[in-house]
Amino acid sequence: MTPRPTPASGGDAPRPTRRTSSPTEAPAPPARLPVPGSEPVPDPVTEAVAETAVPPGPRKRPKAVGTTAGKPKAATAAADSPRPATVPAAGPKTSTAKAARAKAAGAKAAPAAPAGAQAAPPKAERPKAVKKAAKETAKETVRKTAKKSAAKAPTRAKPVKPRAVKPKDDQVSPAGPVAPAPAGDLAVLPAAPLSPDDRGRLLHGAHHAPHDLLGAHPVPGGVSFRVLRPHARAVAVLAPGLRVPLLDEGDGLFSGVLPLPDVPAYRLRVTYDDNEIDVDDPYRFLPSLGDLDLHLIGEGRHEELWKVLGAQPMTLQDVAGTRFSVWAPNARGVRVVGDFNYWDGAGCPMRSLGGTGVWELFLPGVREGALYKFQITRPDGSHTMRADPMARQAEVPPANASVVTSSRHVWQDAAWMASRAARPVHEAPLSVYEVHLPSWRPGLTYRQLAEQLPTYVADLGFTHVELMPVAEHPFGGSWGYQVTGFYAPTSRMGTPDDFRFLVDSLHRAGIGVIMDWVPAHFPRDDWALAEFDGRPLYEHEDPLKSAHPDWGTLEFDYGRTEVRNFLVANATYWCEEFHIDGLRVDAVASMLYLDYSREEGQWVPNAHGGRENLDAVAFLQEMNATVYRRNPGVVTIAEESTAWDGVTRATHHMGPGGFGGLGFGLKWNMGWMHDSLDYVSKEPVHRKYHHHEMTFSMVYAYSENYVLPISHDEVVHGKRSLVSKMPGDWWQQRATHRAYLGFMWAHPGKQLLFMGQEFAQGAEWSEAHGPDWWLLDPSYGAEADHRGVRDLVRDLNTVYGATPALWERDTVPEGFAWVAGDAAEDNVFAFLRHDAAGNPLLAVSHFSPVVRPAYTLGVPDDVPAWVEVLNTDAAGYGGGGVHNPEPLKPESHPSHGRPASISLTLPPLATVWLRPA
Repeated sequence: MTPRPTPASGGDAPRPTRRTSSPTEAPAPPARLPVPGSEPVPDPVTEAVAETAVPPGPRKRPKAVGTTAGKPKAATAAADSPRPATVPAAGPKTSTAKAARAKAAGAKAAPAAPAGAQAAPPKAERPKAVKKAAKETAKETVRKTAKKSAAKAPTRAKPVKPRAVKPKDDQVSPAGPVAPAPAGDLAVLPAAPLSPDDRGRLLHGAHHAPHDLLGAHPVPGGVSFRVLRPHARAVAVLAPGLRVPLLDEGDGLFSGVLPLPDVPAYRLRVTYDDNEIDVDDPYRFLPSLGDLDLHLIGEGRHEELWKVLGAQPMTLQDVAGTRFSVWAPNARGVRVVGDFNYWDGAGCPMRSLGGTGVWELFLPGVREGALYKFQITRPDGSHTMRADPMARQAEVPPANASVVTSSRHVWQDAAWMASRAARPVHEAPLSVYEVHLPSWRPGLTYRQLAEQLPTYVADLGFTHVELMPVAEHPFGGSWGYQVTGFYAPTSRMGTPDDFRFLVDSLHRAGIGVIMDWVPAHFPRDDWALAEFDGRPLYEHEDPLKSAHPDWGTLEFDYGRTEVRNFLVANATYWCEEFHIDGLRVDAVASMLYLDYSREEGQWVPNAHGGRENLDAVAFLQEMNATVYRRNPGVVTIAEESTAWDGVTRATHHMGPGGFGGLGFGLKWNMGWMHDSLDYVSKEPVHRKYHHHEMTFSMVYAYSENYVLPISHDEVVHGKRSLVSKMPGDWWQQRATHRAYLGFMWAHPGKQLLFMGQEFAQGAEWSEAHGPDWWLLDPSYGAEADHRGVRDLVRDLNTVYGATPALWERDTVPEGFAWVAGDAAEDNVFAFLRHDAAGNPLLAVSHFSPVVRPAYTLGVPDDVPAWVEVLNTDAAGYGGGGVHNPEPLKPESHPSHGRPASISLTLPPLATVWLRPA
């Protein structure tokens, strides 16, 4: 069968129609195709050769050298006799060459032939090592053998011009154009053969040091070259003034020893069935990872891990290409495969860098946009194709190859970045709009979202958006919470730079960006992280600690320093490379407890006999400390649903349980969310029996720094949308929805609202179609009802941002005081909020469907009058318009333990905010 060419690493010249992703089994490369990005060989008929007359007619191609009993056929004479095999140097031999040989023999040199004369045919020379005292029979045998070899040497046929474009300037080796060889013959001696073990491991992809076997190495008597080019017919070494074919060792290996004083700056000319290509040898480059990088990786302390692992486009020794590196300590060998080598990695084995478990290879000519994977030889000798854990871009799912990329985005948010750390987040306004990007406006790209999302969010007055996970994930139905590409924004909506553009646009609109981050678990896909190098690596080796019981996924091994480094660096990667302003960490409770969702006998206690996952605690502390140290102004937020002590306490402050704080900036208040939603879902007549559910949150309100979340989790899977949770008819549902939002915005803590709830969408959220925007279409009959709720949200955010009493002292008791916390019979909750200067705001929520005129509330006696600043029953919001139009002056009648009181009208199912006149 005719062998087919496997091209070397290349760039962006025309390729054949290629797969969009890697195959399960790499196909044999197609025949008669040049390597993408390789340099085409000029037609020798028209090639201009300086200082040497070129005979007319085509040069003939040397036949691929076969083997006999492990020796190259063409080198048989050299192997069996004391004289070396000789190979004609680049360019035809001239009379000048003959004169040089005659002079070396002590004879008079012949005059040079006229220009254009036919050069003498090749002929083997006798080496000087043959002594004059040798027997004539031995001389005659050697002479006949040499003549016979020269007579059998095939003529070189004119090669077919390769179908490749002219190489770009940065693809040309520093060696420059190949000049003609000096006149005369250059001896090519066979290189020392590889040991059977080295040869077998190299060809099987199980060698830890392929650079020791391949490339150019000084040896006694010259420089040894060895090249692995499967499917090639011949390989020649190209250097200034030199072009020398190597000897064929079989199995795609070509080698030879050239009598050179030093290793030259060289390239390779690889001959396939009908074309030739010039390429740089990947095995002539030293490692580009330094000792400090490897030391930090080994210790699990490399805070910029994304800069040393993965695929990094770079230039080494003036050669453009891509460095590939991957952590796979259990692998017997690793090879790079991709569309640049037709998914056949036989010619691209990587080297192991010491005891760090890191494998590295620089491939010249591989450019941005190239698809790649790692072919890993497992400890049992089998192979697996894996996406790069550190890939910064991936194919659009369901394809799963990694993509070589680098950023060219120019940030324009310097003003935002400089000011975001001006005020601690728990002392600043924070009103968050939660968004699932793929379904907010289905079908939009990152750049199209950048035209619409910032305008919409800024118009509603939210200070931040929170993006559900944007890291690459194979299954859209997971909403991004089963991540396979932790360093790659999902390519469903564009490139990493497109995502940067979206973040930049939000910042320029004055909107901060929080991102959901999922370090708790990862899916079991056999092309991703699970048993990455043939053994548990990112997951714990103990199944009782690795298998997540709820989601069928795997939990990270937080006790392994390299795994912890992978995650800590990932957290700061999003903040530094994408200017993310906050990380909301998903499923923290599942990380903290060894017995989370596990029955007796399904978990192993920690070293102290407890249920706390000490490794996860240490990881979260390190992550938070690193993020806050490296990224001023960023906030981390924990989705933690238990009573774990010190979630938002500093890591160096010890708590009563003996643990330092986890170091988060904020924590979702899941208790408030569940209790308050349970209360408002009850019929008004029954609410007095659940009054405590609305007040209990203030018992623990200052134990942590809280966010009050109405998130995506509360409006899916049969839980109904927010407005649909409310009892009563449509008017009562909308009224209770508005009253609840007013209560939420006034309660201590920051607030988060999921998309669609800002305009009272009646249906549950679905990632398939997103919010029901048609409800805001003016042609829809009930459009005013939904637009009224959205107008309320806009006004809530406007008043909230302008009223420090609602956010400045969220985390200290001095910022809150009950006025009426026990009015269960009336379904009334009234409290005061204070800013740092003591200025108050009075919030009153009434969850009964009746009007309560002349309702008395105690107030401070140092405020001369109170005026309404917001009323959720306003007609513009779709309410009944019951309000207090005039300023309310306190009377000197004590009430609710205060020296003065006011009498006001409470609208039905409404929240009213009042401030000093």
